[in-house]
Amino acid sequence: MESVPGYVSIVFILTTFVTVGFLLHATKAAGIQSWAAKLLLFLLPLWIIFQSILSMGGFYNDVDSTPPRIFIFGVVPALALIAVYFLFFRSSFIGRLPLKLLTTIHSVRIPVELVLYWLFLNQQIPEIMTFSGWNFDILTGILAIVLLFVAFRGGSANRPILIAFNVIGLFFLALIVIIAFLSTPSPLQSLAFEQPNRAVLFFPYSFLPTIVVPIILFSHLASLWKLATEKAK
Repeated sequence: MESVPGYVSIVFILTTFVTVGFLLHATKAAGIQSWAAKLLLFLLPLWIIFQSILSMGGFYNDVDSTPPRIFIFGVVPALALIAVYFLFFRSSFIGRLPLKLLTTIHSVRIPVELVLYWLFLNQQIPEIMTFSGWNFDILTGILAIVLLFVAFRGGSANRPILIAFNVIGLFFLALIVIIAFLSTPSPLQSLAFEQPNRAVLFFPYSFLPTIVVPIILFSHLASLWKLATEKAK
């Protein structure tokens, strides 16, 4: 990744830690004395270190494995942890997370999209993964900021607006995840052969599918669960 200017990596690292910070802030607001909160506070730093070691060591650079290593060792464990929390900690943890903070997290999608565009300009990802291609995720980030002023007036949450926002956000997230997966060099690649999605195989951009996207996904699912069970605050 020597061709990428240093400021791109700096912005992305800061964005990653801001995303983590939002999640930790929401966890603190929900109460850090619960077993679920303590487990998250223990696992999250270890996960960041583990992913840093793998990506910096070139482990994800093997593009011949099926499925891709980053999927098996990065994405699947994160999705499994999300599933565990929804199976066992819905009431004790997820139900206590502040809906406003869960919405605020999505504002990080704005700097993420800027980083993706810079990576495209430096030939590390295809244009279809940016807002000048098929990626509309920046709209979710902008809407999240707007909703902080529109959907939380009077101390209560506007459920219809927030449900619509989270459904749309999930759709946009799924769209870019599919595009990114099909553009990543591997035997399963079927898009963007002329300029593939190489960036996510390297540090720090491996944080996108292994840390940032799982937190965003969790925030959407947690918000929708709270809105559906009428526990939004």
